[in-house]
Amino acid sequence: QVQLVESGGGLVQPGGSLRLSCAASGSIFSIPRMAWYRQAPGKERELVAAITSGDSTDYADSVKGRFTISRDNAKKTVYLQMDSLKPEDTAVYSCNVDASFLTRTRTYWGQGTQVTVSS
Repeated sequence: QVQLVESGGGLVQPGGSLRLSCAASGSIFSIPRMAWYRQAPGKERELVAAITSGDSTDYADSVKGRFTISRDNAKKTVYLQMDSLKPEDTAVYSCNVDASFLTRTRTYWGQGTQVTVSS
C-alpha cells in the first residue's frame, strides 16, 4: 500500500506564504505524476498544480505567478510553495499521486490539509 503524508497547512494572513509537502512511501517503481488539488466549501474540487516525472508543470489560472510546484524524486515528495496568498485560496488542499508498480499504475489521495487565509 502507498501512504501519503501531507504537511504545511495552517492559518496565514493575506499576502503571506505557506509551503505544503506530500511524501509518498511504499514499494513504488515510479511516480509519473504528482499534483495538488483543493476544494472550498460549496465549490468544486479543482486542480491547483501538477508536475510530471519529466518536470512538466500545469497550474490553475488563479494561482499562476503565485504558486510553484516542485518534486524531489529521491524523497518521493511533492511541494507546493504558495506566495502572495489571498482569502480566496482558503480550502482543503489534497495531494494526488499516480504511482506505478511492476504491472499497473494506481492513483492515491492524501487526507487533505486545511489552508486558511484570513486577517
